[in-house]
Amino acid sequence: MRESSVTADTVDDVVLDVDTAPTGLSRRSFVGRASVAGAAGALLASGALAPAARAADTDALPGLPSVAAVKARLEAEKLRTVDLEIVELAALLQAGELTSVDLTTMYLERIDALNGAFETYDDNGAYGAFVRVDRDGALAGAKTADARLQAARKGGPAAPYLCGIPIGVKDSIGLKGQPAQNGSTAFVGNVGIEDPPAMARLREQGVVFLGHTVCSEYSSSIAGTFAGNAWNHRYVPGGSSQGSGVAAMARLAAAAIGEETGGSIIVPASANGASAIKPALGTASVAGVMPLSPGVDVIGPITRSMADASLILNAMMGPDPVNDPQTLSSPVTEALPITPRRTAKPLAGLTIGVPQTDWMTTSTTAPPQTQYSAENLAAFNALRTKLQDLGAVVKDFRGLNMRLPAENPYNPSTGVVTLETVDGTAITPSTAVVSSNRADTRYVEAVAEFAATRSPTQALRLLANYGRGTAPVRSFASAAAFNAGISSRARREGERRRRQLAANYKAALDDDGVDFMLVATFGAKVTLRGNLPVYRSFFQGPNALAWPMVSFPIGFSADDGSTPSTVMPITAQFLGPRDTTSMLVQAALDYQAATDWHQRVPVDMEPLTASGIGRRRSERTENLEVEPLQSNDPLIYEEAMREAGR
Repeated sequence: MRESSVTADTVDDVVLDVDTAPTGLSRRSFVGRASVAGAAGALLASGALAPAARAADTDALPGLPSVAAVKARLEAEKLRTVDLEIVELAALLQAGELTSVDLTTMYLERIDALNGAFETYDDNGAYGAFVRVDRDGALAGAKTADARLQAARKGGPAAPYLCGIPIGVKDSIGLKGQPAQNGSTAFVGNVGIEDPPAMARLREQGVVFLGHTVCSEYSSSIAGTFAGNAWNHRYVPGGSSQGSGVAAMARLAAAAIGEETGGSIIVPASANGASAIKPALGTASVAGVMPLSPGVDVIGPITRSMADASLILNAMMGPDPVNDPQTLSSPVTEALPITPRRTAKPLAGLTIGVPQTDWMTTSTTAPPQTQYSAENLAAFNALRTKLQDLGAVVKDFRGLNMRLPAENPYNPSTGVVTLETVDGTAITPSTAVVSSNRADTRYVEAVAEFAATRSPTQALRLLANYGRGTAPVRSFASAAAFNAGISSRARREGERRRRQLAANYKAALDDDGVDFMLVATFGAKVTLRGNLPVYRSFFQGPNALAWPMVSFPIGFSADDGSTPSTVMPITAQFLGPRDTTSMLVQAALDYQAATDWHQRVPVDMEPLTASGIGRRRSERTENLEVEPLQSNDPLIYEEAMREAGR
């Protein structure tokens, strides 16, 4: 397996080497239509339509609403153009009722007014979603998209639905000519030499890249203390893809791309009430991503509706045999659905299970729903009822006890499975897999080469995170030697145990006749920044399993009358085996067609004054960026879970 890595190019530049590897809420209505089908990685149906079908009346375009319907909603619900979902924006763009330049300018103006200072890996007093913006590049891309759309309307090749749509990209994902710093000034000077495959696919579709969204330092934590929540920027945004979660919901972009190793897409999507897809491993190439754990890392969309998320992932996915051979065994072989099924019982025939061993952080043995707050439990139960109304069978079932070696032979939190010892460290199955993958991708060596081109201070910061040993003998060489020192026997056994874990969990579902699972990332209202609410103990489980997961809003916390509002979204997630991505997405589409939680719009919050920023920073009780139990790194998380007895 080959991944992209950070490598030194010149003394001055470093590249991503992709060759080597609320006081009120407003209602919004669903506007989807017919389904789109096709091969994964190909252009969506709009790109395959005959030019004659490209008329101002977009009723002929599968999956898009009519222009008249979009205009009527804008007027009736007093919405802004930036509040529209991507499928609605696409209808206007395709018909020439809106230009990408105008749309991109709207988002840039909102970023200027609401985002706060750029290049700030800290609380900047505002939403802080974007760490940098490529204004000239975005406007140039928008002009190119407009020309493509105009040519299509005149009878030329049809333009894809995403043509002209402005999005953000997580700070750990490369873009040609743009810095990518993985949430830290320690990576200043790291510049992309070309678009990696998944981003190139989006650019080919005509997507407009606004810039990079902030992430936790080194993509290391699910807390996400840099940005501010889209509903109230005093609250936790989730991490590590915190800026991507905030940007989409605060209407600073139409959507954003996140990256996940252990909760980094699902947690910020949950905290901000977004609709998101954490893909199964191999769905989209991760070449060009600054890796945290090769063989675990995935990238995916964070949006305002499941239709939008599916539309974007359709464009991203596809094989990349040179840079990411994992994509050659992608579990998604057809385009994902983007519209709900128009039947009274669209979920008929599905059995959705609620695992009773999916414990929360407040308890290791109590059923998860007993640990939910009253309002979260009410929202969760209402979701269960709605899913049943739509035809599904929803039932509690045991699931798999991830704590026990007998059931989880890969990374249990009770007992230690030791395959061998390297440099005095016990090698567990997950250590064998992750560290060996890091050796294959020159994970440490690439950072060392980059550090050699940086200032001593910058190099020391990188050494502190990526080196091994105790100062003053901590070194990159020691870390690289540790990764390379794991035997092939241990690696094979680790990989076998990872597959066995997935097989065990699949068997647990099959034994109870469950198609996929329903869980909740947070069991209580999102809290003030500096604290995380009750959350799933095994939030990294889907990543170890390499299974897909989707997140979507199911309600909101009570309004306590505060100004600005402290109403926060409540969300839930579907999680299923490797080949269930389409099933999960379709079920979420069907649910969103019957509800309007995903259509709510947060009220804009103005940036704080300097004194306000100081007060907010004083509210923090601890630095959750380095809390091991909230780490995205599977090896740090595994050890912390074991030490905590969880």
